[in-house]
Parts: sequence; structure tokens; C-alpha cells
Amino acid sequence: MPFNIPILLTWMRVALIPLVVGVFYLPDAWLSPFAKGAASTAIFIIAAVTDWFDGYLARRWNETSSFGAFLDPVADKLMVAGALLVLVEFERVNAVIAFIIIGREIAISALREWMAQIGASKSVAVSSLGKIKTTAQMVAIPMLLFNGQILNVIDTRYWGGWLLGVAAILTIWSMFYYLRKAWPMIKERSDAARV
Repeated sequence: MPFNIPILLTWMRVALIPLVVGVFYLPDAWLSPFAKGAASTAIFIIAAVTDWFDGYLARRWNETSSFGAFLDPVADKLMVAGALLVLVEFERVNAVIAFIIIGREIAISALREWMAQIGASKSVAVSSLGKIKTTAQMVAIPMLLFNGQILNVIDTRYWGGWLLGVAAILTIWSMFYYLRKAWPMIKERSDAARV
């Protein structure tokens, strides 16, 4: 396993995931509900920044590796899934929306794994649509973790819920986009198996 600063940042993101979730289960005597939301939001934002930073440094320092390419999306998906499960439990996100987002991540990860095995991974490389979906999620989730007003002007519950709805629509759209890109190979393999 290679070890460098970008991979260390990815491991740090993995280590922050239990904190994003765990802070909500601290006794109210230790942290008020507002402080729990604020702390979880801050931790999530730090983790999200490491996601951008580790990729940037890996490319800049030419320290990309197959292990880093594997670990980075796993860390992202764990972070999003962990936060969504907490938000469902505290009734800040509808379980159907969480299921759509998490289910799509599992399905597309499996598709990418299969495409890599047949040597066609470039067909389902991350698209701009996927990046927009991820950006919407990464803005919506901390807003919903915070669950309050910023400067008595921005209602994070409203805007976070709206953005997560947009992310769910983009999630479905991008899933069909990737499936359509992979369909010729899926059909070809299926036809070959029948012969």
C-alpha cells in the first residue's frame, strides 16, 4: 500500500466519518442539540475539503496510485451514506431520498467495477453531471446537519432539503447516463453468453 500526503488525507476523511455521526449521540449535557449540529457540520466540511485537496495534491505532485483511486471514492460514499443515515434518523431527510442516493452509489460502483474487469472503465468515468450531483450533495448535507438559521437570513433546513432533492434527481439522471454508456458492452456480453 503506497503512503503519501494525498492518501493520508483520504484516510483522515475516513477517520472523520464516525465523528460526523457520533457527535449526535453525545449526551445533551455535553453538547446542546444546536452545538451538535454545528460540530457535525464543521467536521463534514473539513472532510469534504480534504476530498478536494487530496485529489489536487495527488495530481500536482504526480502521486496518483491505484490504491488512492480505490480509497478516495470509498471514503466519499461512506461519508455521504453515514451523514444521510443520521439525517434520516433525526427526520431531516426522507428515507426514500436517502435510499435513492445510497442505492445509486452502490449500483454505479458495482457497474464501474464490472466495466474495469472487462477493460472498459473509461466508458463510465466520472462525468460533469456526476460532479454537479456530488456538489449539490456536498452543499446540501452540511446544511441539513446544521439544521438552523444562518444570520437569521438563510434557512439551512429549506435550502438543504431543496438542494438534496435536486441531488436526488441528478442521482437518477446520472445513473441512467452511466447505464446508457455501459449498455453496448452489457448487451454484447449478454449476447456472447447466449451463443
